[in-house]
Amino acid sequence: MNRKKFLINSSAGVTALMLDPFRSFSQTADPAPYKVEVVKEFVTAGHGKPDRVKEMLAEYPNLLYCRYDWGNGDFEEAIEGAGHVGNKEIAKYLIENGARPNIYVLTMLGETEIVKSILTKYPSLLNGKGPHGFTLLHHATKGGEDSKELLEYFKEKGLTEMQIKIK
Repeated sequence: MNRKKFLINSSAGVTALMLDPFRSFSQTADPAPYKVEVVKEFVTAGHGKPDRVKEMLAEYPNLLYCRYDWGNGDFEEAIEGAGHVGNKEIAKYLIENGARPNIYVLTMLGETEIVKSILTKYPSLLNGKGPHGFTLLHHATKGGEDSKELLEYFKEKGLTEMQIKIK
């Protein structure tokens, strides 16, 4: 490269950096968001279609973190769908792949020590609402034998509602 080309290319680079400094350093262009229909299908599959969950996750790895808006503030991730129907296979698969479990999913999985420690630190969560308004009591019921201790714990704490309407 001769001196003239070097100066022209250098000034073009400096100009680009000044006009859009963030783009100049980015590795790739911003990807488009997933289509709402894809997110909805994945969340729905999370309730009980393990093969479809695996297939979609292979194609769209970040679906793991997507939430579908059912309306009126009722958001749900695939792992939460697995949680409120008691599908441990799908919940564990999603966690193994990096999904972020919450107190409701951990209740369904029977993670007694974790759930109790969260509730000790944040006791108001005892009366919280998960997706579709399902409570911790509901999730403990769906967890079966693994969640039996938590089910009794919630009853001792006065929980009686399985679902609370989302306003």
